[in-house]
Amino acid sequence: MVPDWDPALTQLRELYGNIDHEARRLGDAHRERLQCRKGCSSCCVDDINVFEVEAAHIRRHHTELLAHGEPHEVGMCAFLDGAGGCRIYDSRPYVCRNQGLPLRWLDQDESGEWVELRDICVLNELAPPIAELSADLCWELGWVEGRLAAIQDEVDEGKLRRIALRDLF
Repeated sequence: MVPDWDPALTQLRELYGNIDHEARRLGDAHRERLQCRKGCSSCCVDDINVFEVEAAHIRRHHTELLAHGEPHEVGMCAFLDGAGGCRIYDSRPYVCRNQGLPLRWLDQDESGEWVELRDICVLNELAPPIAELSADLCWELGWVEGRLAAIQDEVDEGKLRRIALRDLF
């Protein structure tokens, strides 16, 4: 049975709106720090997997590219063009919408204690160090992933399948 993605894609567009709003807020707060520009593609690598609902969104909006286009060379994201720009920018998945921003998340250390971890692209490591930023100035991982899983679960009945971006070609 082929899943009916229409209701999920409506929810996904709403989620992307929330993601983009938060990314703009953080982008404005870090304007001096962020070096990410069109053509900066060092984060755009192979082995990026997305939930099937995001793959359905890309398929729906880029049928011509997927049917007749060629993926970018192996090692870099299949959706990059020759100049390092994104050929699906308006439909890009979640993982691409927060690139470059300071990230924070909670994880357990070896002793089972919860610790906060942070990361940022090396191009954006300008002062102040991300360890000194207030939590509200970092992209918090987890809330979007949970929402994506919930949207997918409504259609995919708990399978939560993911697909490599390259495999869309």
